[in-house]
Amino acid sequence: MILEPLLPVDGALPGVLLTEITALYASNREFHEITGDFPDPDDIRIEQVAAELARELAHPDVEVLLARVAGRLVGIAVTLSVHPDPADPDPWIGLLMVDAREHRSGYGRQLAELVEERFRAAGREAVRLAVLENNTRALRFWTALGYLVTGHREDRQRGRPCAVLRKVL
Repeated sequence: MILEPLLPVDGALPGVLLTEITALYASNREFHEITGDFPDPDDIRIEQVAAELARELAHPDVEVLLARVAGRLVGIAVTLSVHPDPADPDPWIGLLMVDAREHRSGYGRQLAELVEERFRAAGREAVRLAVLENNTRALRFWTALGYLVTGHREDRQRGRPCAVLRKVL
């Protein structure tokens, strides 16, 4: 698996790349049904994904990483190197998504490990993430990777109840 940062070209994301990323997002209907991030999880459009990615990339501490295997996009990770709460020293994983056709292939674990390694190489001591309380599948995934639930709170964007998890690197 190779990770590559998503970088706009002349301020925009190439259409072919947006098509690839949109297909990955659209493959995860169940996840989008749980999150409600898209109005219709059965009809996720390029314009919606482009707007979401532009919103993420506008933040200077966010990095969007594309995961490829044999040149094929299999996953995406969105990380935050500095949390808005100054009392929180840890970087965050905001999103880790694998193409639904590749679930249970080990790509999610591999992608998570590569993200952790990037933070470890940057001298970070731990990483955090939040999982929506109603996303039991994601909670099982992250705890199987050694993340521990450290608390509960609402997410910053929509006020949804979340479990906060942390893993010492």
